[in-house]
Amino acid sequence: MNRIDQRFATLKAQGRTALIPYLTAGDPAPQYTVGFMHALVEAGADIIELGVPFSDPMADGPVIQKACERALKHGTRLAHLFAMVREFREQDAETPVVLMGYLNPIERMGYEAFADAARDAGVDGVLTVDMPPEEADEFGPVLKARGLQSIFLVAPTTSDARAGTISAHGEGYLYYVSLKGVTGAATLNVEDIDAHLAPLRTLSDLPLCVGFGIRDGATAAAVGKVAEGVIVGSVLVGQIAACADDPAAIAPRLKDIMGEMRQALDA
Repeated sequence: MNRIDQRFATLKAQGRTALIPYLTAGDPAPQYTVGFMHALVEAGADIIELGVPFSDPMADGPVIQKACERALKHGTRLAHLFAMVREFREQDAETPVVLMGYLNPIERMGYEAFADAARDAGVDGVLTVDMPPEEADEFGPVLKARGLQSIFLVAPTTSDARAGTISAHGEGYLYYVSLKGVTGAATLNVEDIDAHLAPLRTLSDLPLCVGFGIRDGATAAAVGKVAEGVIVGSVLVGQIAACADDPAAIAPRLKDIMGEMRQALDA
């Protein structure tokens, strides 16, 4: 069983909600990323989404765009991400790691070379933001053959028919985008999220995880009442940006944010 499936099975048995932080790999510099990953797990993270830096992250707001710029300035590439995951696995063989990014770097590397390197490093899933399921018939089987799961986004504007197609291709969990807009947007309506998740539950048995707009314990707890997982990114990346000149201060801040959310979800 894939580590992602194992983790959700364990959380379901415990009656708990998954807490899934996102980090842009290589931000503020590559040597800090693995330490941040361990800090997040220590503070209660269940799955880690590790962002692949890209020069045109079209689904992301200014906070993560700037994180990509900082990481790219230091030359962070896919090869560095695989090395980070390998190093992370030296101490943590259980926490699932999902690579989240855009198709261009994967295509440049080649589907099979990418999938082989991801598997060998200890990656569990891949979320390619700009690859719709209709175009995943080549890449998806390459991942599946290596035990890697394909994770897809579902938006508030997604029709039931298209959501069905996405669900048929998806594995691990469905990432429900709570807002119309980019990462880091401000307004969150939990009743609206719940209304959109209801039809998805008739289309898929996958855990439904909600991202975009979760920034503190209160919003995490509210979303956790209607979803199997909450995904948090911009508030963490914003802390990294705020302390970019003092990297030693970053991990404690990340742990404080994760700890507050974990406590609120478990309360």
